[in-house]
Amino acid sequence: MSVETDIPADASPAFSAVAEAARQALGALALDISEAYGEINVSVARDTIVAALTALRDHPATLYKCFIDITAVDYPARVERFDVVYHLLSPRHNTRIRVKCTTDEMSPVPSAIPAFPAANWFERETYDMFGVFFSGHPDLRRLLTDYGFEGHPLRKDFPMSGFVEVRYDDDQKRVVYEPIRLNQEYRQFDFLSPWEGETPHRLPGDEKADSQ
Repeated sequence: MSVETDIPADASPAFSAVAEAARQALGALALDISEAYGEINVSVARDTIVAALTALRDHPATLYKCFIDITAVDYPARVERFDVVYHLLSPRHNTRIRVKCTTDEMSPVPSAIPAFPAANWFERETYDMFGVFFSGHPDLRRLLTDYGFEGHPLRKDFPMSGFVEVRYDDDQKRVVYEPIRLNQEYRQFDFLSPWEGETPHRLPGDEKADSQ
């Protein structure tokens, strides 16, 4: 099976070496290998993520023994809206690599804990912030938000105001949750600002600037 590559022709020898090492370690597991933002990106299938991480950890050409991070990126228009992104470091070769797979809101990603026990809390954080499920995780629950929190704050469709507000109630002597309330004056925008006179087109409200 051929692996698609997107390494620029003028890529540095260091980048080319990392890409070639990843190609050797992963073989057919790698769906795509490319360079972006100063690092090599490797795309793999969701169901093979643990095998890919294990290969990158153990192959002599890579030896990515240090697990740095897991995060996700949300693309709501896609069927599989999330990129789940893993960052690895090889102390032996002094190189870094970024491994990605895709998933949707319901399909779980196999937990990376069998390959890297340090993935435990990172997967909990990714679940909390994005709602990505990790199958086989021993304790997949929220990490950064409270137990009663609704939604996943880093999804693109999560409202900026949130759904509830939290405060400490002196009478009840406990933290209480209430539906978010915005005063009406914060919802009314007439755009009648004198600064709008600086735009090329005359807008309603520019008469304020003329009268000064």
